[in-house]
Amino acid sequence: MGSLVRPLAGARRALQWGLVRGLSSASGHKEVHVTHLEGHNEGIAEIGMRRPHARNSLGKLFVKELFHSVDNLRHDTSVRVVVIRSVVPGVFCAGADLKERAKMDNSEASLFVQDLRKLMSEIAALPMPTIAAVDGYALGGGLELALACDLRVAASSAKLGLIETTRGLLPGAGGSQRLPRLVGIGLAKELIFTGRQLDGTQAYRIGLVNDSVPQNEAGDSAYHRALELAHEILPQAPIAVRMAKLAMNKGMEVDITSGMAIEGICYGQVIPTKDRLEGMAAFQEKRPPRYTGE
Repeated sequence: MGSLVRPLAGARRALQWGLVRGLSSASGHKEVHVTHLEGHNEGIAEIGMRRPHARNSLGKLFVKELFHSVDNLRHDTSVRVVVIRSVVPGVFCAGADLKERAKMDNSEASLFVQDLRKLMSEIAALPMPTIAAVDGYALGGGLELALACDLRVAASSAKLGLIETTRGLLPGAGGSQRLPRLVGIGLAKELIFTGRQLDGTQAYRIGLVNDSVPQNEAGDSAYHRALELAHEILPQAPIAVRMAKLAMNKGMEVDITSGMAIEGICYGQVIPTKDRLEGMAAFQEKRPPRYTGE
């Protein structure tokens, strides 16, 4: 089991990223920031994306800060749910920073795409549930970022699409692998081959997002729906939720027999916890359980 729950080696290689190593903002302004919510939202951490001048596009500094935000959250047992959102109105993430990409030679571009792929894998491997709140555009790498999350909520007016083929490229950060698992191989091929953009309602109909909500005047309806969804997760036993996520993620990578074995190993991790005893006691005493993550 240790090999299943051990942090990915990629997190320890962060400082080896040649294209993003040593970058800093001259103004001191962070493009990605983590907020631990308090009060009745305690247990929820937000990754806020703030790169307004480039519509949250995946530039070098942005990627570096996002990677370190994810790496720091990985070991934070106080966090039960992570919400990834934009604080830039009208956009979740516009995909690759094409201005930066144009300055890279072929070798640099290839290395940077590999780094993006590692980043998306690190997001997918976070032990706690993750929710992408898509208010606005999530295109190309922006949609791949949302696909790396466990759950996705979109405003009905949002625009989502893997548009790489319209730029002479193909999804390179995991989108071509994750999209078929959600919508089926035939529809995934259609969406990628055509570069079609869908609104939030259309994305919900095909299973690309878990929910679609009408946009509000403030432009953050998906964020508020993501918080509601997070609140449905918060009361559940955190170790059980993490092990359920691990069992599903690892089980999808292997055959059903191996997947059942992985499930059994994860189940075994829950048996000795205080939370399991609390859950049984609460059921017998007909009261809400009080889980501590132990």
